[in-house]
Amino acid sequence: MAEATKTADSAKTAPVAWRRAGVERRSTRAWRVRSSAVIVALVVLAVLVVPPLVQLDEQAVDLAAKLQPPSPAHPFGTDDVGRDLLLRCVYGLRVSLLVGVVAAVVATVIGTAVGAAAAAAGGWFDRVVMRLVDLFSSVPHLLLGIFIVAMFTPGVWPVVISVALTHWLSTARIVRSEVLSLRSRPYVDAAISGGASRWRVAVRHLLPGVLPQAGLAAVLMVPHAIWHESALSFLGLGLPTHQASLGTLVQAARSSLLVGDWWPTLFPGLFIIVPTLAIAGLAGAWRERLNPRRRSELML
Repeated sequence: MAEATKTADSAKTAPVAWRRAGVERRSTRAWRVRSSAVIVALVVLAVLVVPPLVQLDEQAVDLAAKLQPPSPAHPFGTDDVGRDLLLRCVYGLRVSLLVGVVAAVVATVIGTAVGAAAAAAGGWFDRVVMRLVDLFSSVPHLLLGIFIVAMFTPGVWPVVISVALTHWLSTARIVRSEVLSLRSRPYVDAAISGGASRWRVAVRHLLPGVLPQAGLAAVLMVPHAIWHESALSFLGLGLPTHQASLGTLVQAARSSLLVGDWWPTLFPGLFIIVPTLAIAGLAGAWRERLNPRRRSELML
């Protein structure tokens, strides 16, 4: 009797516990999305407002203020030639965001075009294109990016080209999968049966259906592109060493870290990690809204 009573009580309390856990998960997710949105808004505001108000002299040297720790005058301290680290971090984030956004857009356009063309054409063309995608995917992105950027003079646009040409492959797979799914929908069959050309079906019915997934892929690609640019610049193959970017700032701070000066490495590193995690958090919320049952499919 006691056993039956205990079982009945647990059956009553189980739905309450599940509802409470669901509310807690939704609350945590909402807090994460709001905090990510605030961080992204602050980043965009900083890179848009600070550079026009405060000009950065890349060649400025003030050895009297060399490697000063964080203070009210210099909240992030100074670097090894006396330049203000807060201002250089903002400028570096501006350059890294430019590289990330432009490279993500270019890579998404390439991947969308390739994936949609492969799925729409089908047959041998689809097989050849996807085998080429698999071939390029087997090469590590960073290694292929080093090979591409090494052919150009260091600068912003070689890095953009390098990142774009190494990050369109996942988008091509995603778009191809979505187009193949859309081709089996009744309204597409009805359009084909009504005499619509292949081009009209692709433009009017297939492409609008894949745009949300392609846009999500582009947003997810921005953090990837920023990390890629930082890695190339850290290796000395991206932007020139005198130009402020997050990768060049971390690269220039290596010698300071060896003598115990932590701030030239910490703050540029945080400028890499925090904004990219915030962008990824917003993209994750968008991904869950688009398709809650396939949360891991669009990880690039």
